[in-house]
Amino acid sequence: MSRKKLIKLLVAFAVLLILVFVVRALVSNGPVGEKVAVIDINGAISKSDKIIELIHQYRDNGSVKAIVVRIDSPGGSVAPVQEIYSELKKLEKPVVASLGGTAASGGYYIACAADQIFANPGTLTGSIGVIMQFMKMKGLYEKVGLDQQTVKSGQFKDTGSPIRNLTPEEKELLQETIDDVHHQFVDAIFDERKDRMTRDEVQALADGRIFSGNQALEHKLVDKLGNLPDAIAHAAELGGIVGKPKITRVKREPTLLERLIGVTGRHSLDNLQLLYNSGVLFRYELSFIE
Repeated sequence: MSRKKLIKLLVAFAVLLILVFVVRALVSNGPVGEKVAVIDINGAISKSDKIIELIHQYRDNGSVKAIVVRIDSPGGSVAPVQEIYSELKKLEKPVVASLGGTAASGGYYIACAADQIFANPGTLTGSIGVIMQFMKMKGLYEKVGLDQQTVKSGQFKDTGSPIRNLTPEEKELLQETIDDVHHQFVDAIFDERKDRMTRDEVQALADGRIFSGNQALEHKLVDKLGNLPDAIAHAAELGGIVGKPKITRVKREPTLLERLIGVTGRHSLDNLQLLYNSGVLFRYELSFIE
């Protein structure tokens, strides 16, 4: 190959690389101009890393003037819920929560990080509380003649074992821990809504009961009734955007495996209850199946 042809080839390759970078930049940044970013939180919450990555992405994007957190979730594991809530609280941009079909327990916990909470009249929300469940297989083991021997370092090391009942001491210990995590939930709601509710009002509603969006508004758990476009319009107003706001939103595409087994949308593999409920976890979660 001649020197001239080699130079042309290198130039063409460089131009191609530049085009690729430009296209990727345009796709990743979404529409040009001042924008409202929408972050979707769907299904049972078992992880926080992807949501936090999006929060940081929009935090660092100067064209994003406000963020809407669209929540359609029954809640999930306590720690990931608290991590998402904490990162939203650190934002210096306006945050508006839009509650979809279900935004209960941990889903509502996250919504409390927002400056304003919108719900539909029929949104299922509330369920303020904590739950810990154990799979009990003692009866099955006895029927099939199986037994298990345990050697442990302390009295409570095998608390929650599926092959025996909880002792009174174990129930008391677990209840104390559940109560502590429950108080953290109540504290978060009161800290964010103390200009609207007294602590006694929050505590009275924090018994695990569910509310419609209408009822939640009556009890001051949400601020306004409205759908996602209403929440976006309000966020744009808070962000100082004039006119109809441009929207940037990352849509999660199902993997090939999820397509093959028919798991798509908000019921992704990450949120399958069978996988999610493995082990023992504290959960800010609505306790019946949707």
